[in-house]
Amino acid sequence: MVQQLAYTLAHANEYLNHLKLNPESSASIQTMFTVSVGSNYFFEIAKLRALRILWSTLASEYQINTDCYISAVPTKRNKTLYDYNTNMLRTTTECMSAILGGANNVCNLPYDAIYHKDNEFGERIARNQLLILKHESAFDKVNNAADGAYYIESLTEQLAEKALELFKDIERNGGFLNQLKSGTIQRKIKENATKEQEQFNSGERILLGTNKHSNPNDKMAEQLQIYPFVKINKRKTLIVPIIEKRIAEQIEQTRLKNEKQNEIDN
Repeated sequence: MVQQLAYTLAHANEYLNHLKLNPESSASIQTMFTVSVGSNYFFEIAKLRALRILWSTLASEYQINTDCYISAVPTKRNKTLYDYNTNMLRTTTECMSAILGGANNVCNLPYDAIYHKDNEFGERIARNQLLILKHESAFDKVNNAADGAYYIESLTEQLAEKALELFKDIERNGGFLNQLKSGTIQRKIKENATKEQEQFNSGERILLGTNKHSNPNDKMAEQLQIYPFVKINKRKTLIVPIIEKRIAEQIEQTRLKNEKQNEIDN
């Protein structure tokens, strides 16, 4: 999470470094961040709050608008193919974190987005989740509901401080773009992703219905409308790409393979 904040800030700083700012253009700059939100409820609330603090700190150095627009969307990282209805529970709490964290808008992810084409039912469920939070949980009645909550305020401060230190380290070592070109950013992201994957494989990190309390009778092979796993088309690039991957992919591929084998055997 610290890494996400620091890299976001460093990325934004690259744009500011390349802009030729003057007093007139500086005043008109509007900054928007699109942020993914995971299931670590309180930390995700604090992450969005910390992002505003960090952007305000950076923007004030450039003497530009210190406000920013945050668009939040649930991450695909923890979404699963099997027992897919649990995706609705995940996206609901993730949307809650986004709202309480102060996102300007929240774009929910349909529960079946990883294996179905866009469809009216999945999108309607996604909208209804937000409507329930608005009309039944009254999430639209209070601005900055997390203000003054000691735990969240403390988390926000810690995340902001650690992210700022990492940001400074990136700048001392040539900046975000140079570290992308050298592969440093990609390597560090991969290290964290590998650690998270190992935690999932060992059962330390749990995805209900996938590596805990899975339903052996759950069949998905016939329901796939789109390919739900990483696709890699090798080609020469200036910068090594950062590839999005869900942590449940390996176990899901094994289950799909077993499904197909069982069909052949039967």
